[in-house]
Amino acid sequence: MPPIRFSRRSVVLMGAAAGALSACGARSGREFLSTDTHPEEYPTVQAVKEMGRLLSERTDGRLGVKIYAGGQLGSEQDTLEITVFGGLDMNRVNLAPLNSIEPITAIPALPFLFQSNEHMRRALDSAIGDEILASMEPHGLIGLCFYDSGDRNFYNTKRPIRTPADMRGLKIRVPNSDLYVSMIRALGADATPMSIAEVYQALVQGVIDGAENNWPSYESGRHFEAAKYYSLTQHVIAPEVLVMSKSRWDKLDAEERAIVRQAAKDSVPLMRGLWDQRVADARGRLLAAGIEVNDIEDKAAFAAAMRPVWDQYIATDKARRLVSEIEAMGAAG
Repeated sequence: MPPIRFSRRSVVLMGAAAGALSACGARSGREFLSTDTHPEEYPTVQAVKEMGRLLSERTDGRLGVKIYAGGQLGSEQDTLEITVFGGLDMNRVNLAPLNSIEPITAIPALPFLFQSNEHMRRALDSAIGDEILASMEPHGLIGLCFYDSGDRNFYNTKRPIRTPADMRGLKIRVPNSDLYVSMIRALGADATPMSIAEVYQALVQGVIDGAENNWPSYESGRHFEAAKYYSLTQHVIAPEVLVMSKSRWDKLDAEERAIVRQAAKDSVPLMRGLWDQRVADARGRLLAAGIEVNDIEDKAAFAAAMRPVWDQYIATDKARRLVSEIEAMGAAG
């Protein structure tokens, strides 16, 4: 696969990020600089802080993490490019911006691949997850661990979604991802790639009819105020990922690399506990706010409609093997 090509915007942001980091003071010792678009209290941010605590504890303060949360350093796409370049040491990103540089990373986002969050966790905690993480190294990134992002469901301003036919003609916001565009089009809806920050206003103004996301994002973005119909399709149960710049990784010795990788893995249980609580709290508040929630009686109909997406994105023997192993793990569970 070709390397990431830096946009002019990203080159400008590299300079801006370097200036911002310099203004905040030089890194102390060997402190990894990390970024996250999620806010300070978000489970992924807290997990990376925990990783930093573990690093400091296990290296007598030689290694640590300084995290810039809340999108201080730019969007995921921009900061990912900066991380590949080496301007940032670590980054928590959605898998979507990685799909164009490493197709294997699209596998966990395939529609209806995972039967449940437990199935997803079990698969990605195994050698399967390690293989997907390792696929990023040729592209200048070291995959450290997966963090949860929950199950994604459709919500809209028009009607409950009960069957694939209910999707037809709806304008649905998706992340800037060819995979998500393909999924929505397979259901007969109009896919509209858009930044998450633009969704609320687009719903209010009628630019889009709906979107798809997890419970916490549906609540925190106030999308429920404009789109009260929340349909539990659970069409995607995809993780997020913590990556490190390979240029920074290459400066570590073997012992330090092992400590970094283990500290990242050991931050996952904290993240999952915080995430599960956040989902439960968001769901309770949303139900109390009067949104209309409906289950899906026939998820197989949605899965069948989206099946051509699998054919499009499972194009190699390696991808087919990984998908087969994930499916078998679900059946065994």
